[in-house]
Amino acid sequence: MAFEQAQIDVQKTAEFEQLKAAIERVFAAAAVEGFLKKLQSSDARIRQFEKVLEAQVIESVDATLKKSGKTARQLYATLTVSDQAMMREFYLERIEQAAPALREKYRKVYRYY
Repeated sequence: MAFEQAQIDVQKTAEFEQLKAAIERVFAAAAVEGFLKKLQSSDARIRQFEKVLEAQVIESVDATLKKSGKTARQLYATLTVSDQAMMREFYLERIEQAAPALREKYRKVYRYY
């Protein structure tokens, strides 16, 4: 029997989708290196999602989110606990999809310790 993840409905759909879209834009081929550079200059590691939000790295790279007048951290704070968990999971999946060459170039950001 294969493991199947339970489907949980998003409670705050608008905020969830806005933050998800910002993360998708940041990890698009044209923007991901800028995101990794900004992250490298901050004290956050890529897997520390809350620190990434605190450092405002996402909105510094994503002009659409910046123009909205809201920060990624504000959007995340409005989400319910289950929505936050799904957003963290989505983010962690996206960071692992970065090109291997970029992951090697920014290995300091990707390391666990």
